[in-house]
Amino acid sequence: MNFSSIFSKIKRFLLPIILVLATAIIVTACNPSEFKTSAAQVPQLVSSILSDPKTFNYPLSQEFPNIFGLTYVGLTTQNPITGEFEPDLAESWQISDNKLQFIFTLRQGLKWSDGQPLTADDVVFTFNDIYLNEAIPTDARDVLRIGESRALPKVRKIDERRVEFTNPEPFAPFLGTVGLPILPAHILEKSIKTKDREGKPIFLSQWGVDTPPDRVIVNGPYKLERYDTSQRVVFRRNPYYWRKGSKGESQPYIERVVWQIVESTDTSLLQFRSGGLDTVGVSPDYFSLLKVQEKQGNFKIYNGGPATGTTFILFNLNKGQRNGKPLVDPVKSRWFNTVEFRQAVAYAIDRQTMINNTFRGLGKPQDSPISVQSPYYLSAQKGLKTYNYNLKKSKELLLKAGFKYNDKNQLVDAQGNRVRFTLLTNAGNKIREAIGSQIKQDLSKIGIQVDFTPLAWNTYTDKLSNTLDWEASMLGLTGGLEPNDGANVWASEGGLHMFNQKPQAGQKPIEGWEVSPWEAEINKLYIQAARELDEAKRKEIYAETQRITQENLPFIYLVNPLSLSAVRNRFEGIKFSALGGAFWNIHEIKITD
Repeated sequence: MNFSSIFSKIKRFLLPIILVLATAIIVTACNPSEFKTSAAQVPQLVSSILSDPKTFNYPLSQEFPNIFGLTYVGLTTQNPITGEFEPDLAESWQISDNKLQFIFTLRQGLKWSDGQPLTADDVVFTFNDIYLNEAIPTDARDVLRIGESRALPKVRKIDERRVEFTNPEPFAPFLGTVGLPILPAHILEKSIKTKDREGKPIFLSQWGVDTPPDRVIVNGPYKLERYDTSQRVVFRRNPYYWRKGSKGESQPYIERVVWQIVESTDTSLLQFRSGGLDTVGVSPDYFSLLKVQEKQGNFKIYNGGPATGTTFILFNLNKGQRNGKPLVDPVKSRWFNTVEFRQAVAYAIDRQTMINNTFRGLGKPQDSPISVQSPYYLSAQKGLKTYNYNLKKSKELLLKAGFKYNDKNQLVDAQGNRVRFTLLTNAGNKIREAIGSQIKQDLSKIGIQVDFTPLAWNTYTDKLSNTLDWEASMLGLTGGLEPNDGANVWASEGGLHMFNQKPQAGQKPIEGWEVSPWEAEINKLYIQAARELDEAKRKEIYAETQRITQENLPFIYLVNPLSLSAVRNRFEGIKFSALGGAFWNIHEIKITD
Protein backbone atom coordinates (compact mmCIF):
# COMPACT_ATOMS: atom_id res chain seq x y z
CA MET A 1 0.00 0.00 0.00
CA ASN A 2 2.65 2.55 -0.50
CA PHE A 3 1.62 7.96 -0.77
CA SER A 4 0.69 7.09 -4.32
CA SER A 5 3.17 9.63 -5.04
CA ILE A 6 4.87 10.80 -1.89
CA PHE A 7 6.35 7.42 -1.54
CA SER A 8 7.40 5.02 -4.14
CA LYS A 9 5.28 2.39 -5.72
CA ILE A 10 7.64 -0.53 -5.63
CA LYS A 11 5.92 -3.66 -6.66
CA ARG A 12 9.09 -5.20 -7.93
CA PHE A 13 10.83 -5.05 -4.56
CA LEU A 14 7.86 -5.59 -2.26
CA LEU A 15 8.74 -2.41 -0.51
CA PRO A 16 6.80 -1.10 2.41
CA ILE A 17 4.01 0.84 1.27
CA ILE A 18 5.18 3.76 0.31
CA LEU A 19 3.13 7.06 0.98
CA VAL A 20 2.23 7.96 -2.45
CA LEU A 21 -0.18 10.38 -3.68
CA ALA A 22 -1.27 8.18 -6.54
CA THR A 23 -0.92 10.91 -9.04
CA ALA A 24 1.73 10.18 -11.64
CA ILE A 25 0.77 7.97 -14.53
CA ILE A 26 3.82 6.34 -16.05
CA VAL A 27 3.56 6.09 -19.78
CA THR A 28 5.79 5.05 -22.59
CA ALA A 29 6.79 7.04 -25.60
CA CYS A 30 9.18 7.37 -28.48
CA ASN A 31 8.80 10.86 -29.75
CA PRO A 32 11.43 13.14 -28.13
CA SER A 33 13.10 14.84 -31.06
CA GLU A 34 16.65 14.09 -30.10
CA PHE A 35 15.92 10.40 -29.79
CA LYS A 36 14.10 9.94 -33.10
CA THR A 37 17.19 9.01 -35.04
CA SER A 38 18.55 6.61 -32.47
CA ALA A 39 15.15 4.99 -32.00
CA ALA A 40 15.53 3.34 -35.40
CA GLN A 41 18.89 1.90 -34.35
CA VAL A 42 18.34 0.98 -30.73
CA PRO A 43 15.34 -0.86 -29.25
CA GLN A 44 14.01 1.63 -26.75
CA LEU A 45 11.07 2.50 -24.58
CA VAL A 46 10.43 6.14 -23.72
CA SER A 47 8.31 6.76 -20.64
CA SER A 48 6.80 9.94 -19.30
CA ILE A 49 6.42 11.03 -15.71
CA LEU A 50 4.82 14.12 -14.21
CA SER A 51 7.71 15.33 -12.08
CA ASP A 52 11.45 14.96 -11.57
CA PRO A 53 12.88 12.25 -9.35
CA LYS A 54 14.01 13.65 -6.00
CA THR A 55 17.00 11.39 -5.27
CA PHE A 56 19.01 8.51 -6.67
CA ASN A 57 19.66 7.20 -3.15
CA TYR A 58 17.14 4.44 -2.54
CA PRO A 59 17.13 4.30 1.31
CA LEU A 60 16.38 8.04 1.46
CA SER A 61 13.61 7.97 -1.12
CA GLN A 62 10.04 8.62 -0.02
CA GLU A 63 8.59 9.80 -3.28
CA PHE A 64 7.28 8.74 -6.61
CA PRO A 65 8.39 8.82 -9.37
CA ASN A 66 11.72 7.20 -8.61
CA ILE A 67 14.25 5.22 -10.58
CA PHE A 68 14.56 2.17 -8.36
CA GLY A 69 12.13 -0.21 -10.07
CA LEU A 70 14.52 -0.27 -13.03
CA THR A 71 17.87 -0.01 -11.28
CA TYR A 72 17.80 -2.33 -8.26
CA VAL A 73 16.72 -5.80 -7.22
CA GLY A 74 16.84 -7.69 -3.93
CA LEU A 75 17.25 -11.25 -2.73
CA THR A 76 13.66 -12.15 -3.55
CA THR A 77 10.82 -10.82 -5.67
CA GLN A 78 7.09 -11.46 -5.80
CA ASN A 79 5.43 -12.62 -8.96
CA PRO A 80 2.47 -10.25 -9.42
CA ILE A 81 0.55 -12.86 -11.40
CA THR A 82 0.84 -15.79 -8.96
CA GLY A 83 1.60 -13.87 -5.78
CA GLU A 84 4.42 -16.31 -5.05
CA PHE A 85 7.84 -15.28 -3.77
CA GLU A 86 10.58 -16.14 -6.23
CA PRO A 87 14.37 -16.05 -6.13
CA ASP A 88 16.08 -12.95 -7.50
CA LEU A 89 19.69 -12.27 -6.48
CA ALA A 90 19.35 -15.28 -4.19
CA GLU A 91 19.03 -18.53 -6.08
CA SER A 92 17.60 -20.35 -3.06
CA TRP A 93 16.97 -20.19 0.68
CA GLN A 94 16.62 -22.48 3.65
CA ILE A 95 14.39 -21.93 6.68
CA SER A 96 15.19 -23.44 10.09
CA ASP A 97 12.69 -25.67 11.89
CA ASN A 98 11.98 -22.94 14.45
CA LYS A 99 11.28 -20.49 11.60
CA LEU A 100 13.81 -17.98 12.96
CA GLN A 101 16.83 -18.50 10.70
CA PHE A 102 16.89 -17.94 6.94
CA ILE A 103 19.99 -18.76 4.92
CA PHE A 104 20.09 -17.23 1.43
CA THR A 105 22.47 -18.47 -1.24
CA LEU A 106 23.39 -15.94 -3.90
CA ARG A 107 23.64 -16.80 -7.57
CA GLN A 108 27.09 -17.43 -8.94
CA GLY A 109 28.84 -14.69 -10.84
CA LEU A 110 26.66 -11.76 -9.79
CA LYS A 111 28.11 -8.36 -10.71
CA TRP A 112 27.40 -4.68 -10.24
CA SER A 113 26.92 -2.37 -13.21
CA ASP A 114 30.60 -1.39 -12.97
CA GLY A 115 31.62 -5.03 -13.36
CA GLN A 116 32.66 -5.56 -9.73
CA PRO A 117 31.50 -8.78 -7.99
CA LEU A 118 28.28 -8.71 -5.97
CA THR A 119 28.78 -10.93 -2.93
CA ALA A 120 27.47 -11.68 0.53
CA ASP A 121 29.46 -8.67 1.75
CA ASP A 122 27.10 -6.41 -0.16
CA VAL A 123 24.04 -8.03 1.41
CA VAL A 124 25.44 -7.75 4.93
CA PHE A 125 26.51 -4.15 4.29
CA THR A 126 23.11 -3.18 2.88
CA PHE A 127 21.20 -4.51 5.88
CA ASN A 128 23.58 -3.94 8.80
CA ASP A 129 25.09 -0.63 7.71
CA ILE A 130 22.10 0.96 5.99
CA TYR A 131 18.63 -0.50 6.61
CA LEU A 132 19.30 -1.52 10.23
CA ASN A 133 21.46 1.51 10.99
CA GLU A 134 19.51 3.97 13.16
CA ALA A 135 21.73 6.78 11.85
CA ILE A 136 20.14 6.34 8.41
CA PRO A 137 16.58 7.74 8.23
CA THR A 138 14.99 5.15 5.99
CA ASP A 139 11.39 3.92 5.84
CA ALA A 140 12.70 0.48 4.89
CA ARG A 141 13.56 -0.12 8.55
CA ASP A 142 9.89 0.00 9.55
CA VAL A 143 9.02 -3.22 7.72
CA LEU A 144 12.07 -4.97 9.18
CA ARG A 145 11.04 -4.29 12.77
CA ILE A 146 9.62 -7.36 14.46
CA GLY A 147 7.32 -7.80 17.45
CA GLU A 148 6.32 -5.45 20.24
CA SER A 149 9.95 -4.60 20.94
CA ARG A 150 10.33 -3.57 17.27
CA ALA A 151 13.55 -5.57 17.25
CA LEU A 152 15.50 -5.95 14.04
CA PRO A 153 16.90 -9.13 12.48
CA LYS A 154 20.55 -10.05 12.84
CA VAL A 155 22.47 -10.51 9.61
CA ARG A 156 25.78 -12.31 9.20
CA LYS A 157 27.95 -13.59 6.40
CA ILE A 158 28.53 -17.34 6.21
CA ASP A 159 30.71 -17.30 3.10
CA GLU A 160 31.00 -15.39 -0.18
CA ARG A 161 27.60 -16.59 -1.39
CA ARG A 162 25.63 -17.29 1.78
CA VAL A 163 24.03 -14.92 4.27
CA GLU A 164 22.10 -15.81 7.41
CA PHE A 165 19.24 -13.73 8.80
CA THR A 166 18.08 -14.45 12.35
CA ASN A 167 14.77 -13.05 13.53
CA PRO A 168 13.93 -12.57 17.23
CA GLU A 169 10.57 -14.33 16.74
CA PRO A 170 8.61 -15.90 13.86
CA PHE A 171 7.87 -13.27 11.23
CA ALA A 172 5.44 -14.35 8.52
CA PRO A 173 6.18 -11.57 5.95
CA PHE A 174 9.94 -12.05 6.08
CA LEU A 175 10.47 -13.30 2.50
CA GLY A 176 8.94 -10.06 1.25
CA THR A 177 11.15 -7.82 3.35
CA VAL A 178 14.34 -9.26 1.85
CA GLY A 179 13.11 -8.03 -1.51
CA LEU A 180 14.58 -4.67 -0.49
CA PRO A 181 17.28 -3.50 -2.93
CA ILE A 182 20.85 -4.61 -2.30
CA LEU A 183 23.36 -1.74 -2.50
CA PRO A 184 27.09 -1.73 -3.40
CA ALA A 185 29.45 -1.87 -0.41
CA HIS A 186 32.52 -1.05 -2.50
CA ILE A 187 30.97 2.29 -3.48
CA LEU A 188 29.00 3.35 -0.40
CA GLU A 189 30.78 1.86 2.61
CA LYS A 190 33.17 4.79 3.02
CA SER A 191 30.27 7.27 3.01
CA ILE A 192 28.65 5.40 5.91
CA LYS A 193 31.80 5.50 8.02
CA THR A 194 32.71 9.12 7.19
CA LYS A 195 30.85 11.74 9.23
CA ASP A 196 30.07 15.36 8.46
CA ARG A 197 30.45 18.29 10.88
CA GLU A 198 27.22 17.34 12.63
CA GLY A 199 28.38 13.78 13.15
CA LYS A 200 26.03 12.36 10.50
CA PRO A 201 27.16 9.90 7.82
CA ILE A 202 27.93 11.67 4.56
CA PHE A 203 25.90 8.87 2.99
CA LEU A 204 22.93 11.17 3.59
CA SER A 205 24.21 13.49 0.88
CA GLN A 206 25.33 10.79 -1.54
CA TRP A 207 23.69 10.04 -4.88
CA GLY A 208 21.51 13.11 -5.15
CA VAL A 209 19.98 13.99 -8.49
CA ASP A 210 23.07 16.08 -9.24
CA THR A 211 25.31 13.00 -9.10
CA PRO A 212 26.80 12.07 -12.49
CA PRO A 213 24.76 9.05 -13.65
CA ASP A 214 27.79 6.84 -14.25
CA ARG A 215 28.62 7.07 -10.54
CA VAL A 216 25.32 5.51 -9.50
CA ILE A 217 26.19 1.81 -9.41
CA VAL A 218 23.24 -0.58 -9.68
CA ASN A 219 22.30 -4.26 -10.00
CA GLY A 220 18.94 -4.06 -11.79
CA PRO A 221 18.10 -4.45 -15.47
CA TYR A 222 18.95 -0.81 -16.24
CA LYS A 223 21.51 1.76 -15.17
CA LEU A 224 21.29 5.54 -15.32
CA GLU A 225 22.71 7.05 -18.48
CA ARG A 226 21.54 10.65 -18.30
CA TYR A 227 19.31 13.04 -16.36
CA ASP A 228 18.21 16.43 -17.70
CA THR A 229 16.26 18.33 -15.06
CA SER A 230 12.60 18.88 -16.00
CA GLN A 231 13.21 17.15 -19.34
CA ARG A 232 14.05 13.46 -19.13
CA VAL A 233 15.71 10.54 -17.37
CA VAL A 234 17.54 8.08 -19.62
CA PHE A 235 18.39 4.49 -18.70
CA ARG A 236 20.69 2.10 -20.55
CA ARG A 237 20.61 -1.69 -20.36
CA ASN A 238 22.86 -3.00 -17.59
CA PRO A 239 25.24 -5.46 -19.32
CA TYR A 240 25.93 -7.19 -16.00
CA TYR A 241 22.29 -7.86 -15.05
CA TRP A 242 22.04 -11.49 -14.00
CA ARG A 243 19.00 -12.68 -15.94
CA LYS A 244 19.43 -14.62 -19.17
CA GLY A 245 16.97 -15.72 -21.85
CA SER A 246 16.12 -19.32 -22.72
CA LYS A 247 19.10 -19.49 -25.09
CA GLY A 248 21.52 -17.91 -22.65
CA GLU A 249 21.25 -14.44 -24.17
CA SER A 250 21.57 -11.38 -21.95
CA GLN A 251 18.47 -9.62 -20.72
CA PRO A 252 16.80 -7.14 -20.85
CA TYR A 253 16.19 -7.04 -24.58
CA ILE A 254 15.13 -3.39 -24.75
CA GLU A 255 18.35 -1.40 -24.91
CA ARG A 256 17.21 1.95 -23.61
CA VAL A 257 14.39 3.43 -21.52
CA VAL A 258 13.67 7.15 -21.59
CA TRP A 259 11.33 8.91 -19.20
CA GLN A 260 10.13 12.19 -20.60
CA ILE A 261 9.10 14.63 -17.85
CA VAL A 262 5.79 16.19 -18.93
CA GLU A 263 3.55 18.72 -17.25
CA SER A 264 0.26 16.82 -17.25
CA THR A 265 -1.51 13.58 -18.04
CA ASP A 266 -3.32 15.44 -20.83
CA THR A 267 0.02 15.96 -22.55
CA SER A 268 0.75 12.25 -22.26
CA LEU A 269 -2.62 11.43 -23.80
CA LEU A 270 -2.00 13.78 -26.73
CA GLN A 271 1.39 12.19 -27.36
CA PHE A 272 -0.10 8.72 -27.27
CA ARG A 273 -2.94 9.56 -29.63
CA SER A 274 -0.52 11.19 -32.07
CA GLY A 275 1.41 7.93 -32.25
CA GLY A 276 4.42 9.03 -30.24
CA LEU A 277 3.80 6.97 -27.10
CA ASP A 278 3.97 3.23 -26.74
CA THR A 279 1.75 3.02 -23.69
CA VAL A 280 -0.32 5.22 -21.44
CA GLY A 281 -2.05 4.66 -18.16
CA VAL A 282 -5.74 4.85 -19.02
CA SER A 283 -7.63 7.02 -16.58
CA PRO A 284 -11.44 6.80 -16.67
CA ASP A 285 -11.85 10.06 -18.57
CA TYR A 286 -9.61 8.70 -21.33
CA PHE A 287 -11.11 5.21 -21.65
CA SER A 288 -13.99 5.81 -24.07
CA LEU A 289 -11.83 7.98 -26.30
CA LEU A 290 -9.06 5.39 -26.53
CA LYS A 291 -11.22 2.27 -26.70
CA VAL A 292 -12.60 3.14 -30.13
CA GLN A 293 -9.07 3.75 -31.42
CA GLU A 294 -7.52 0.41 -30.41
CA LYS A 295 -7.45 -1.13 -33.90
CA GLN A 296 -6.57 2.05 -35.75
CA GLY A 297 -3.85 2.93 -33.27
CA ASN A 298 -2.46 -0.62 -33.16
CA PHE A 299 -2.65 -0.89 -29.38
CA LYS A 300 -4.53 -2.85 -26.74
CA ILE A 301 -6.12 -1.64 -23.52
CA TYR A 302 -5.28 -4.06 -20.73
CA ASN A 303 -7.64 -4.38 -17.76
CA GLY A 304 -6.13 -5.76 -14.55
CA GLY A 305 -9.32 -5.39 -12.54
CA PRO A 306 -9.50 -3.16 -9.44
CA ALA A 307 -6.30 -1.25 -8.82
CA THR A 308 -4.23 -2.34 -5.85
CA GLY A 309 -3.91 1.11 -4.33
CA THR A 310 -6.29 3.23 -2.30
CA THR A 311 -7.37 6.85 -2.49
CA PHE A 312 -8.68 8.66 0.56
CA ILE A 313 -9.00 11.88 2.47
CA LEU A 314 -7.62 12.25 5.97
CA PHE A 315 -7.60 14.82 8.72
CA ASN A 316 -4.55 15.90 10.69
CA LEU A 317 -5.19 14.26 14.07
CA ASN A 318 -1.89 15.41 15.56
CA LYS A 319 -2.48 17.17 18.90
CA GLY A 320 1.16 18.15 19.33
CA GLN A 321 2.93 21.50 19.30
CA ARG A 322 6.16 22.91 17.96
CA ASN A 323 7.79 25.76 19.81
CA GLY A 324 4.62 26.18 21.84
CA LYS A 325 2.40 26.54 18.77
CA PRO A 326 -0.18 23.82 17.98
CA LEU A 327 0.35 22.08 14.67
CA VAL A 328 -3.41 22.25 14.10
CA ASP A 329 -5.74 25.03 15.22
CA PRO A 330 -7.13 23.67 18.54
CA VAL A 331 -10.70 24.44 17.46
CA LYS A 332 -10.32 22.41 14.27
CA SER A 333 -8.31 19.74 16.04
CA ARG A 334 -11.31 19.08 18.31
CA TRP A 335 -13.50 18.57 15.24
CA PHE A 336 -11.03 16.32 13.49
CA ASN A 337 -10.45 14.18 16.58
CA THR A 338 -14.17 13.58 17.05
CA VAL A 339 -14.97 10.22 15.45
CA GLU A 340 -18.58 11.21 14.76
CA PHE A 341 -17.28 14.15 12.73
CA ARG A 342 -15.13 11.89 10.57
CA GLN A 343 -17.98 9.42 10.15
CA ALA A 344 -20.36 12.23 9.20
CA VAL A 345 -17.95 13.39 6.52
CA ALA A 346 -17.72 9.82 5.20
CA TYR A 347 -21.51 9.50 4.95
CA ALA A 348 -21.74 12.87 3.16
CA ILE A 349 -19.43 11.93 0.29
CA ASP A 350 -21.40 10.57 -2.66
CA ARG A 351 -19.01 7.93 -3.92
CA GLN A 352 -21.45 6.46 -6.45
CA THR A 353 -21.76 9.82 -8.16
CA MET A 354 -17.97 10.02 -8.05
CA ILE A 355 -17.82 6.65 -9.81
CA ASN A 356 -20.43 7.63 -12.39
CA ASN A 357 -19.02 11.06 -13.20
CA THR A 358 -15.31 11.25 -12.45
CA PHE A 359 -14.54 7.57 -13.03
CA ARG A 360 -17.03 7.08 -15.90
CA GLY A 361 -18.30 3.94 -14.20
CA LEU A 362 -14.83 2.35 -14.16
CA GLY A 363 -14.46 1.96 -10.42
CA LYS A 364 -15.98 0.73 -7.20
CA PRO A 365 -16.17 2.04 -3.65
CA GLN A 366 -13.10 1.31 -1.52
CA ASP A 367 -13.79 0.42 2.11
CA SER A 368 -10.56 -1.08 3.36
CA PRO A 369 -6.87 -0.20 3.69
CA ILE A 370 -6.05 -3.64 2.27
CA SER A 371 -6.09 -4.24 -1.47
CA VAL A 372 -9.07 -6.09 -2.91
CA GLN A 373 -6.69 -8.63 -4.49
CA SER A 374 -5.16 -9.56 -1.14
CA PRO A 375 -6.31 -12.77 0.55
CA TYR A 376 -6.57 -10.70 3.74
CA TYR A 377 -9.12 -8.26 2.33
CA LEU A 378 -12.35 -8.09 4.36
CA SER A 379 -15.47 -7.25 2.39
CA ALA A 380 -18.66 -5.59 3.57
CA GLN A 381 -20.38 -8.95 3.14
CA LYS A 382 -18.11 -10.31 5.88
CA GLY A 383 -18.88 -7.60 8.39
CA LEU A 384 -16.84 -4.58 7.34
CA LYS A 385 -18.50 -1.25 8.10
CA THR A 386 -19.19 0.89 5.05
CA TYR A 387 -20.30 4.48 4.55
CA ASN A 388 -22.78 4.66 1.73
CA TYR A 389 -24.07 8.12 0.89
CA ASN A 390 -26.56 9.17 3.60
CA LEU A 391 -27.00 12.87 4.39
CA LYS A 392 -29.58 12.15 7.07
CA LYS A 393 -27.20 9.86 8.93
CA SER A 394 -24.41 12.39 8.49
CA LYS A 395 -26.38 15.23 10.06
CA GLU A 396 -27.58 13.00 12.91
CA LEU A 397 -23.97 12.19 13.80
CA LEU A 398 -22.98 15.86 13.74
CA LEU A 399 -25.85 16.87 16.03
CA LYS A 400 -25.04 13.98 18.35
CA ALA A 401 -21.44 15.28 18.58
CA GLY A 402 -22.61 18.75 19.63
CA PHE A 403 -22.54 20.54 16.30
CA LYS A 404 -25.52 22.62 15.21
CA TYR A 405 -26.77 24.75 12.34
CA ASN A 406 -27.04 28.54 12.33
CA ASP A 407 -29.76 30.56 10.61
CA LYS A 408 -27.84 30.33 7.33
CA ASN A 409 -27.82 26.53 7.56
CA GLN A 410 -24.07 26.59 8.12
CA LEU A 411 -22.56 24.00 10.44
CA VAL A 412 -21.05 25.43 13.62
CA ASP A 413 -19.58 23.76 16.69
CA ALA A 414 -20.87 24.10 20.25
CA GLN A 415 -18.92 27.34 20.66
CA GLY A 416 -20.39 28.82 17.48
CA ASN A 417 -17.28 28.41 15.30
CA ARG A 418 -18.08 27.95 11.62
CA VAL A 419 -16.92 24.53 10.41
CA ARG A 420 -14.48 25.25 7.63
CA PHE A 421 -11.20 23.61 6.68
CA THR A 422 -8.68 23.43 3.85
CA LEU A 423 -8.37 20.22 1.82
CA LEU A 424 -5.01 19.84 0.08
CA THR A 425 -3.83 17.66 -2.76
CA ASN A 426 -1.13 17.89 -5.40
CA ALA A 427 -1.82 19.91 -8.51
CA GLY A 428 -1.81 18.50 -12.02
CA ASN A 429 -3.98 15.38 -11.69
CA LYS A 430 -7.40 15.87 -13.26
CA ILE A 431 -9.00 12.91 -11.50
CA ARG A 432 -7.82 14.04 -8.10
CA GLU A 433 -8.87 17.61 -8.74
CA ALA A 434 -12.32 16.45 -9.85
CA ILE A 435 -12.68 14.38 -6.69
CA GLY A 436 -11.72 17.36 -4.57
CA SER A 437 -14.25 19.59 -6.29
CA GLN A 438 -17.01 17.05 -5.68
CA ILE A 439 -16.07 16.65 -2.02
CA LYS A 440 -16.27 20.42 -1.64
CA GLN A 441 -19.77 20.35 -3.11
CA ASP A 442 -20.88 17.26 -1.16
CA LEU A 443 -19.82 18.63 2.22
CA SER A 444 -21.52 21.93 1.53
CA LYS A 445 -24.77 19.97 1.73
CA ILE A 446 -24.13 19.35 5.44
CA GLY A 447 -23.08 22.95 6.02
CA ILE A 448 -19.29 22.48 5.89
CA GLN A 449 -17.15 24.85 3.83
CA VAL A 450 -14.19 23.13 2.21
CA ASP A 451 -11.40 25.23 0.74
CA PHE A 452 -10.02 22.82 -1.83
CA THR A 453 -6.41 23.75 -2.64
CA PRO A 454 -4.18 21.78 -5.03
CA LEU A 455 -0.54 22.65 -4.36
CA ALA A 456 2.73 22.37 -6.21
CA TRP A 457 4.38 19.06 -5.50
CA ASN A 458 7.31 20.21 -3.37
CA THR A 459 5.15 22.53 -1.29
CA TYR A 460 2.62 19.80 -0.70
CA THR A 461 5.07 17.11 0.36
CA ASP A 462 6.86 19.51 2.69
CA LYS A 463 3.61 20.19 4.54
CA LEU A 464 2.69 16.52 4.77
CA SER A 465 5.97 15.04 5.89
CA ASN A 466 8.00 17.88 7.39
CA THR A 467 6.19 20.95 8.73
CA LEU A 468 2.97 18.96 9.33
CA ASP A 469 1.15 22.22 8.61
CA TRP A 470 -2.08 20.94 7.09
CA GLU A 471 -5.71 20.31 8.05
CA ALA A 472 -7.08 17.78 5.57
CA SER A 473 -5.49 16.06 2.60
CA MET A 474 -6.33 13.79 -0.28
CA LEU A 475 -3.75 11.08 -0.82
CA GLY A 476 -3.29 7.54 -1.96
CA LEU A 477 -1.28 4.50 -1.00
CA THR A 478 -0.01 1.83 -3.30
CA GLY A 479 -1.02 -1.66 -2.37
CA GLY A 480 -0.01 -5.27 -2.55
CA LEU A 481 -0.94 -8.71 -1.34
CA GLU A 482 0.87 -8.58 2.03
CA PRO A 483 -0.71 -6.21 4.60
CA ASN A 484 2.51 -5.95 6.59
CA ASP A 485 3.97 -3.98 3.69
CA GLY A 486 1.93 -1.20 5.29
CA ALA A 487 3.45 -1.60 8.73
CA ASN A 488 5.00 1.85 8.56
CA VAL A 489 1.54 3.32 8.02
CA TRP A 490 -0.07 1.64 11.01
CA ALA A 491 2.84 1.58 13.44
CA SER A 492 2.29 4.57 15.74
CA GLU A 493 5.86 5.72 15.20
CA GLY A 494 6.03 4.61 11.57
CA GLY A 495 7.36 6.89 8.89
CA LEU A 496 4.03 6.86 7.06
CA HIS A 497 1.68 7.20 10.03
CA MET A 498 0.59 10.37 8.31
CA PHE A 499 -2.69 11.13 10.07
CA ASN A 500 -0.83 11.48 13.37
CA GLN A 501 2.78 11.82 12.30
CA LYS A 502 5.62 11.66 14.77
CA PRO A 503 8.62 13.73 13.61
CA GLN A 504 11.19 11.71 11.76
CA ALA A 505 14.95 11.78 12.15
CA GLY A 506 16.34 15.27 11.66
CA GLN A 507 12.98 17.02 12.01
CA LYS A 508 11.96 19.44 14.73
CA PRO A 509 10.57 17.77 17.85
CA ILE A 510 6.88 17.84 18.75
CA GLU A 511 5.62 18.40 22.28
CA GLY A 512 2.43 16.71 23.43
CA TRP A 513 2.18 14.10 20.68
CA GLU A 514 -0.47 11.53 21.65
CA VAL A 515 -1.44 8.07 20.44
CA SER A 516 -5.13 7.21 20.72
CA PRO A 517 -6.19 3.79 22.08
CA TRP A 518 -7.48 2.62 18.70
CA GLU A 519 -4.21 3.60 17.02
CA ALA A 520 -2.30 1.58 19.61
CA GLU A 521 -4.66 -1.37 19.07
CA ILE A 522 -4.09 -1.41 15.31
CA ASN A 523 -0.33 -1.25 15.92
CA LYS A 524 -0.60 -4.19 18.32
CA LEU A 525 -2.68 -6.26 15.90
CA TYR A 526 -0.23 -5.71 13.05
CA ILE A 527 2.53 -7.01 15.28
CA GLN A 528 0.44 -10.06 16.19
CA ALA A 529 -0.41 -10.76 12.57
CA ALA A 530 3.23 -10.57 11.51
CA ARG A 531 4.28 -13.22 14.03
CA GLU A 532 1.32 -15.50 13.31
CA LEU A 533 2.22 -18.31 10.90
CA ASP A 534 -1.27 -19.84 10.76
CA GLU A 535 -2.94 -18.27 7.71
CA ALA A 536 -6.48 -18.57 9.05
CA LYS A 537 -5.51 -16.78 12.24
CA ARG A 538 -3.61 -14.12 10.31
CA LYS A 539 -6.70 -13.42 8.23
CA GLU A 540 -8.84 -12.90 11.33
CA ILE A 541 -6.29 -10.55 12.89
CA TYR A 542 -6.16 -8.43 9.74
CA ALA A 543 -9.95 -8.54 9.57
CA GLU A 544 -10.05 -6.94 13.00
CA THR A 545 -7.61 -4.21 11.92
CA GLN A 546 -9.94 -3.38 9.04
CA ARG A 547 -12.94 -3.24 11.36
CA ILE A 548 -11.11 -0.78 13.60
CA THR A 549 -9.95 1.43 10.75
CA GLN A 550 -13.45 1.62 9.30
CA GLU A 551 -14.96 2.45 12.67
CA ASN A 552 -12.44 5.18 13.48
CA LEU A 553 -11.68 6.41 9.95
CA PRO A 554 -8.12 7.69 10.09
CA PHE A 555 -8.56 7.44 6.31
CA ILE A 556 -11.90 8.01 4.60
CA TYR A 557 -11.62 5.75 1.58
CA LEU A 558 -13.11 6.87 -1.71
CA VAL A 559 -13.06 4.98 -5.01
CA ASN A 560 -10.89 2.20 -6.37
CA PRO A 561 -10.54 2.61 -10.16
CA LEU A 562 -9.87 -0.22 -12.56
CA SER A 563 -6.23 -0.78 -13.46
CA LEU A 564 -6.09 0.07 -17.16
CA SER A 565 -3.19 0.63 -19.52
CA ALA A 566 -2.93 0.98 -23.28
CA VAL A 567 0.14 -0.65 -24.82
CA ARG A 568 1.24 -0.67 -28.46
CA ASN A 569 1.05 -4.12 -30.03
CA ARG A 570 4.72 -4.02 -31.00
CA PHE A 571 5.67 -5.07 -27.46
CA GLU A 572 5.87 -8.83 -27.05
CA GLY A 573 5.70 -10.52 -23.66
CA ILE A 574 3.29 -8.22 -21.80
CA LYS A 575 1.80 -9.98 -18.76
CA PHE A 576 -0.43 -7.25 -17.42
CA SER A 577 -1.67 -7.26 -13.85
CA ALA A 578 -3.05 -4.69 -11.44
CA LEU A 579 -0.20 -5.45 -9.06
CA GLY A 580 2.65 -5.21 -11.56
CA GLY A 581 1.30 -3.16 -14.43
CA ALA A 582 2.42 -3.66 -18.02
CA PHE A 583 6.20 -3.72 -17.62
CA TRP A 584 6.89 -5.51 -14.34
CA ASN A 585 8.74 -8.15 -16.41
CA ILE A 586 10.61 -5.63 -18.56
CA HIS A 587 13.68 -7.88 -18.68
CA GLU A 588 11.88 -10.36 -20.98
CA ILE A 589 9.81 -7.94 -23.08
CA LYS A 590 10.82 -7.60 -26.73
CA ILE A 591 10.06 -5.05 -29.44
CA THR A 592 8.85 -6.78 -32.60
CA ASP A 593 9.59 -4.05 -35.15
